[in-house]
Amino acid sequence: MLFVPLLHYGAGWAIDGRIIAVSLVLTAIVSYGSGLTHRKEGYVDDSVVKTGLYGAIPGALLGVVFVSLIGSNLDIVFKSLSLVMIVWAIWKTTKKMKTDASESIETTREDDIQTTPLRVGAAIGGVLSSVLAIGAGVIYVPILRTFANLPPRMAIGSSLHFMMAVIPVSILAHIATLPSQSLEQLTGEAPFIALFAALTFIGARTGAQFGIKHLSEQKIMMTFLVLIVVVALRYIFDLVGF
Repeated sequence: MLFVPLLHYGAGWAIDGRIIAVSLVLTAIVSYGSGLTHRKEGYVDDSVVKTGLYGAIPGALLGVVFVSLIGSNLDIVFKSLSLVMIVWAIWKTTKKMKTDASESIETTREDDIQTTPLRVGAAIGGVLSSVLAIGAGVIYVPILRTFANLPPRMAIGSSLHFMMAVIPVSILAHIATLPSQSLEQLTGEAPFIALFAALTFIGARTGAQFGIKHLSEQKIMMTFLVLIVVVALRYIFDLVGF
């Protein structure tokens, strides 16, 4: 959820198909860098990932169609949807954190997976991934915690594997729908994008290794909440000005 604000407010890019494509490329780097680290540590539930992808991938393609239809109104729609998603994620995450304070869930079983809600939730995550240029961990993690009963670290690792499959599909679909002028702009900005991508990869690997070894699950969730609240406040400030 931070790449679009960084490019929008830091580099002055407009919120359009170009910024979404680049943000998704950077998000893909994070998902692979961090996702592979989580897999190495055993924090991935492949059966849950496989079940959820039946909803997430079609959702991502639907999101690309939605972006194409929005056109010039993408900025205000983007920020409004982001705020709705952030409020929902804060509610679900805080609710789950309170539950975990009194009950520890360390394992999951196949019959604990609520297949239909999981796929519907993953589809919503896929749509938002394509529309908001995010990995949609803000959606996937609460969905995995609620409908697959995964513990926090397993939910994070599994959500990253959703992203590893969904985001490349979304990137290709977005690039295919970009106008020629936007494609030319991306080519001209290739050195900047490459530098940002390299820094992102280093940060993703380092952050995953550090977080797994040194941060508690509660601290990870609290950091997550603080970051999305900061982004929400900035979007509210912008929307009030419209």
